[in-house]
Amino acid sequence: MALQQLRLDGALALLGETEVAALPAAHTNPTAHLQALIDGLCGLSLRDPLTGTANRRHFDSVLDRELDRVARSGDVALLLMIDIDHFKEVNDTYGHNIGDSVLQQVATALSHCVRPMDTLARYGGEEFAIVLPACQPAYGQNVADRVRRAIEALRIRINPSQEIGVTVSIGGAYALQWIRSTRELWIERADQQLYRSKSAGRNRIEIEQQPDSTVTAEEKNLLFIPELTADTSSWSGDWIEVLAAPADITDGAN
Repeated sequence: MALQQLRLDGALALLGETEVAALPAAHTNPTAHLQALIDGLCGLSLRDPLTGTANRRHFDSVLDRELDRVARSGDVALLLMIDIDHFKEVNDTYGHNIGDSVLQQVATALSHCVRPMDTLARYGGEEFAIVLPACQPAYGQNVADRVRRAIEALRIRINPSQEIGVTVSIGGAYALQWIRSTRELWIERADQQLYRSKSAGRNRIEIEQQPDSTVTAEEKNLLFIPELTADTSSWSGDWIEVLAAPADITDGAN
């Protein structure tokens, strides 16, 4: 099929001149051209158009993946919710164009604070989120403080003779280990800490202590046994007695 028959003008317009210019030539390698165009559109669907960070759709998928990984491996993951303090005043005082510039420059500063394996997303409005896999509790506070200080040091030029500064409030929560939680619950727990940070005066950090959800080695093995009809020859006698006990036995019987 000729590429001219696919009506790709709209797709090319979405990518913009710079990205279109980087596509393989359609007349010499139409397959590579079309694949690069599809890849570019997929990238657009996962990015926030203003800040270039991950959008809400991508953020949700990353949260689900991390929750699954933590539930299976017992590893750690930290979610930081970051809100620009008094952002409405910036819009009201300087206009929405300046507000957009603040969002873009804050996003750039945040991107310099994270590792390649982390995910920075615009959660909505003036709120950002960072998902940090394998971030041990001993380092979580330091990471959040590095983010807070980077934004506090940022100077945003709004005209040739004037700069402004902004601060952020941060709330964080760790994913529950060995437990199949939900993204809604994880976000809610981090949001509660963000609310505490703002209520305490802003430009602050509040991180929930990591809950103790560890399990024993025997309990861990049981989590991954697909059915109770599996071979029980390697189970300890205590577990066999528990599983074989009648379901209607209750403590403190008459």
